[in-house]
Amino acid sequence: MSEDPTPVSDSPFRSEPSSRDEAPQFVLPLVVRIERADPPPRTDALETAARAVLTILADERSAGEGEWAGAMRDWQDARIRKVVRRARGAEWRRAEALDGITVTGKSAEVRVFPPVPLDGWPKDLARLQVSGTDLDDPEPPVDADPAAPVLWLNPDLGMSAGKAMAQAGHAAQLAWWELSDEERTAWREAGFPLAVRTADADRWPGLTGSGLPLVRDAGFTEIAPGSCTVVADHPALREEPHGTSGPASTRSE
Repeated sequence: MSEDPTPVSDSPFRSEPSSRDEAPQFVLPLVVRIERADPPPRTDALETAARAVLTILADERSAGEGEWAGAMRDWQDARIRKVVRRARGAEWRRAEALDGITVTGKSAEVRVFPPVPLDGWPKDLARLQVSGTDLDDPEPPVDADPAAPVLWLNPDLGMSAGKAMAQAGHAAQLAWWELSDEERTAWREAGFPLAVRTADADRWPGLTGSGLPLVRDAGFTEIAPGSCTVVADHPALREEPHGTSGPASTRSE
C-alpha cells in the first residue's frame, strides 16, 4: 500500500480552511468538445472528464522529473481546483494544439491540460466559455456494473454538466489517492473503467456515511458551500479500510 505523504490535518481534500488556502492557487483546466450540431450525451461527458483527470494523474510526465511534475505538485500543494470550459470548431482545434491529453468516450471528447495559475490561463483557453455546458442524455443510462468503479452523484443537487464534470473528476481523484500502487496500476491498465450515475434518494445517506471518498463543494459556483456532491465507490475501497480519518473531502471550484 502506498502512503500518502500529506498529513491528514492539511489535506487538500478537506473542506475546512487550512494552510493550503495561503499557497498560490492553481487550477486543472478541462475542455469538453461541444459541437452545435452534435453535442455529446451528458453521462458520457461526465465519465470522460473523470477518466481525463485519472489519465493526467497517471501520466509519466506528471511524476518525478517529468515536464508536468512541477505544475502538478504546485496544484496539489494548494486546493485541488478544476474548471471545465467548452469548445467547438476552430476553438477546439486551438485547444488541441496546446500541451495536454485528449480522452475520448463513446462520443465525448475531453482535453485535460497541466495545471495553470488561477489567474494565468493560456489565452486560447481563457477565451473559452464556462457557461453553455448543459447537456442531456437522449436515453436514461443503463444500470452501473457493481463490479466496476461508480461515481455516485447527489440526487438532490442540480448541477450543470460542466460543474458535474468537475465534481466527477474530483471524485475520481479521491479514489485514485486512496488506492494502493497495485490497484492504481490495475485500473490504469484496464483503461480506467468507471460509471457516473445519480444515486437513488434512499441510498444516498448510506453512501455518504460509508467511509468511501466523498466530495464536499467549497461553494464557489452553483451550489451551497459544504454540499456533498459525489461519492467514489471503487470496488477495492469496499473490500478493506483505506485511510484513517473517515470519508475524504475536497473543496472544489
